This record gives sequence, C-alpha cells and structure tokens, in this order.
Amino acid sequence: MAARIDHVVTSGTFTLDGGTWDVDNNVWIVGDDSEAIVIDAAHDAAAIAKAVGDRTLRAIVCTHAHNDHVNAAPALADLTGAPILLHPDDMPLWRLTHADRTPDRELADGQVIEVAGVALTVLHTPGHAPGAVCLYAPELGTVFTGDTLFSGGPGATGRSYSDFPTIIESIRTRLLTLPPDTVVRTGHGESTTIGAEAPHLDEWIARGY
Repeated sequence: MAARIDHVVTSGTFTLDGGTWDVDNNVWIVGDDSEAIVIDAAHDAAAIAKAVGDRTLRAIVCTHAHNDHVNAAPALADLTGAPILLHPDDMPLWRLTHADRTPDRELADGQVIEVAGVALTVLHTPGHAPGAVCLYAPELGTVFTGDTLFSGGPGATGRSYSDFPTIIESIRTRLLTLPPDTVVRTGHGESTTIGAEAPHLDEWIARGY
C-alpha cells in the first residue's frame, strides 16, 4: 500500500507565560496500512492511538515543545511503545510540560525519517521556538510546518523563547525555497501551499507579523 496522510484534530489548551488559551491542533499521521509516524501528539492520546489503529507506530515526532503539541506524547508513547523525537534546542520548553520525562531521541537538521517507503527530511526552522522543525516529504508533495508557517503568515513570536527575525529567516531560507505546489500542512487551521504564501513575505516583514 502507498503511503498516505491521515489527519486528526484534537482540542485542549495552550499555556505559556502565565496565559492559557483554548486551541484546536492538527495531528498528522503519515504511513500505510502497516506502519506510521505521528507528527505532534496533541491533547488526546487515545484519539490519536485510535486513528493509528493496529499499525506499528515508528515514532512520535514533535515539531516543537509548546505544551499543546507535546502534552499527549508520553501517554501515546506508553500506549504504543513508539519513541518520542524532539530537537534538543526545545528542551527548556519540553521541561515546562514534562519535568520528569525526557524525549527518547533527538532530531537534527537534515535528518531523514523513513516510514512506509517515503522519506521525511527534518528542517530546523527556529523562531516560533528554538528547536522548531518542519518535515519535508517531497514524494508526498507536502511539508509539515507545525507552528512555523500558517495559511496567512508565520507563527506567533510574542512569547518566551520566540523571535520574529529568526522565524522570518527560517521561512525565507528553508520553506519558501521549496516547490510552489508543496502543500503546507500546519499545526493549527487550514492547509495552504508554498506558492500561496511566498508572495506575502515582504508584507509580513513590514507589519512585523
């Protein structure tokens, strides 16, 4: 069976810097009928495990360590035996949510994760968070951007551990260089394409967004 992308939306809260907000998160599952990886285990381990089904879960990949993207990761790991993967630069954020548990493996720029016959390349894209990564799967014509790039602009940079010039540089050099028809599958909200977002870079810079 060819690899496919499954999608689950889970709901919960995002908490940082003393504030808490209600959020809906996109959870992406890449695989075939026998194996899969999960990108961002958010809020509801049981719902994610149900979507994985009886497939072997090879990895739980965290695009970054804000609590709404990792709060279900340990529980999902316990249910499935899959390792949790996180870029080490996001460990300070990880510890805010999981002080007594560490990820199982580190992510690195250029690392290739293989599942169901397709390769996903790790792109380190700091700015929204120091260890934020995107996962580019050219065979599937898509990039999973977490909270680095959304439909309509970059991820937020107004809270601790974030930086606007850094996220703009990440988007400009790591994402907008991808083919224009690449589908951008985001951490929240609707998908978009690189071609739809690229013309707006100067506008984002001008308004600091």
